[in-house]
Amino acid sequence: MKTNRAVRTPGGLSLRLDLRAVTVVVLLLVAALAASVVLIGTGDFPIPASDVLKTLLGQGDPGQEFIVNELRLPRVLVGLLVGAALGLGGALFQAISRNPLGSPDVLGLGQGATAGALTVIVVLSGSAAQVTAGALVGGLVTGFAIYVLAWKRGVHGYRLVLVGIGVNAIVTAINGYLLTKADIVDAARAVVWMTGSLNGRGWDQVWPLLALCAVLVPLVLANARGLRMMEMGDDISNALGVRVERVRMLLLVAAVLLTASATAAAGPVSFVALTAPQLARRLTRSPGPNLLPSVCMGAALLVTADWASQRAFGADQLPVGVVTGVLGGAYLLWLLVTERKKGRI
Repeated sequence: MKTNRAVRTPGGLSLRLDLRAVTVVVLLLVAALAASVVLIGTGDFPIPASDVLKTLLGQGDPGQEFIVNELRLPRVLVGLLVGAALGLGGALFQAISRNPLGSPDVLGLGQGATAGALTVIVVLSGSAAQVTAGALVGGLVTGFAIYVLAWKRGVHGYRLVLVGIGVNAIVTAINGYLLTKADIVDAARAVVWMTGSLNGRGWDQVWPLLALCAVLVPLVLANARGLRMMEMGDDISNALGVRVERVRMLLLVAAVLLTASATAAAGPVSFVALTAPQLARRLTRSPGPNLLPSVCMGAALLVTADWASQRAFGADQLPVGVVTGVLGGAYLLWLLVTERKKGRI
């Protein structure tokens, strides 16, 4: 079945659309928005989906407007943005490393952001805003360290993954040490943050993350062609006019910023960056990085997991990081078994 269609623009440019990929993106967007509406209506004061939509359009009563617009909508928007950022960051890392395991969870960026947050909590007893800033700085420093250590006449995927695994182990040990030095109050606060949760998220987390995504997502999509060519190898890409190291450096910085900012906003929500690009690729059945489908898949995954964390366990609400960790861990085991059967590991 032919799924590609050529489209000629008024300027004379010829574009080729993958109809299956476009359909998957549209369906994932619809699923993410539908899950968001259901999630907004979920809570101690349930609101029907029809009333949620009316309230979002400015036609709800004052009580519903307060609950929806001030309490629940910011949390859902943070979930959508964090999921989208992690999905895109994971797709970039996997494409650059040419390895399905080359995600921020494996490379240690989440642990680096956690180290920054733990330093602020344990050493400085900082505020919530300072913890967020510490997580962002920790993720950026870790990403820079991985890049520098992996550099040898360029950064290659296999070396990037190995260095990332080593850095992950070192930073995990540092985080354990920081927890042993914390008093009981700070340790409890740190453990809650390390779980990954959307509880208590408000507009203060929405706007910075929205601004960052508004800049980085178009920038990454504009370089998608170069990234796809790089999957054929550096020599062929250079021959086709792609400035390989420039594009790789730019996209790595974007991936680190997306991952670090998502972690700063919601804590280290595990495995979304690993599973979203893989699931998107399986749905589109398309080669290449599948950047836009990964964005939509990450957003849909996280809001769905957040709904499950609130409703699937009765009165016991779980942090969303627990749900994604369980589901992502099971997916990782399945992926490892599949890759081994194919002889790739």
